[in-house]
Amino acid sequence: GEGSVGACTCFWRRMCLESEGSREEEEEEEEFECFTMTSPQKGLMGNLLKVLACAELEHGPIVFLDFEHAQPTEAETAVWNQVSAVLEEAHGILAELQSYNGAGQEIREAIQNPNDLQLQEKAWNAVCPLVAKLKRFYEFSLRLENALRSLLEALTSPPYAPMQHLEREQALAKQFAEILHFTLSFDELKMTNPAIQNDFSYYRRTISRNRLNNQQLEAENEVNNEMANRMSLFYAEATPMLKTLSNATTKFVSENKTLPIEDTTDCLSTMACVCRVMLETPEYRCRFTNTDTMLFCMRVMVGVIILYDHVHPVGAFAKTSKIDMKGCIKVLKEQPSNSVEGLLNALR
Repeated sequence: GEGSVGACTCFWRRMCLESEGSREEEEEEEEFECFTMTSPQKGLMGNLLKVLACAELEHGPIVFLDFEHAQPTEAETAVWNQVSAVLEEAHGILAELQSYNGAGQEIREAIQNPNDLQLQEKAWNAVCPLVAKLKRFYEFSLRLENALRSLLEALTSPPYAPMQHLEREQALAKQFAEILHFTLSFDELKMTNPAIQNDFSYYRRTISRNRLNNQQLEAENEVNNEMANRMSLFYAEATPMLKTLSNATTKFVSENKTLPIEDTTDCLSTMACVCRVMLETPEYRCRFTNTDTMLFCMRVMVGVIILYDHVHPVGAFAKTSKIDMKGCIKVLKEQPSNSVEGLLNALR
């Protein structure tokens, strides 16, 4: 009721005033406070933040994002078709990355026997097609970046609020979720496969050595020095796809001067809130017809939290954040550890 809301508001103001003097010290210590918060005062503060972060929920039930069956409306079709053309490649990219075995054996033999031209050629012939594959992955990240930009433009455009966008444009919200799901899946596979950087490092060393000897290999025509430099920066990241999306979101905010940054961060925080509520509410969970949808929803929640943390001036872990981090982490920790360990590490 209005009286309760007024009381909450007064209490919130009082808490803010009392803590203003020590806020700077607290913010330095709070990054993962949500993992250990136990006191009644912190619990009450978290509940107040939840109300303020998801104010739309006061006026009715939260929107259910149909991640399984959402279809584009006429208004969504143009953007949906553009993004769909990119997402069609995503499954193939993940399958290729999952089966990426590298050329470790051939490289070791070539390094141990530097004067054996046959082994040098064998290693080079093994690495070249793998580097071509790594180039495709990198080029796909650029197309994914453009797709994300189109979705952000559609999901943050006035006059609608974030919750209204998610309710009206379910198919686009689903595509946004699919991009985040792909991103975290790609990065999990990349982090567990050291062969990727080893292969590319060998490729670059061989190119450099041959350039010093005034020799040019045919593979240089496909991956020239400029492309190799950009690919090297991409694969040097622990989570290259997520870094690409984070940079793209930050760039989107900085380039759209007329669009308040809150429009973008509220879109991300609202999506995190929706995912959390869908995961922790049995009435919503029972509407999932696919067993993989739970993991999909968790990956999306973590993805939007990380994007929010990169874009928002104070990040996702500050006390003023519109994301209920304690609630999100609680949802993750209630799942089997083998399915969420990578997601918790991503948040760390």
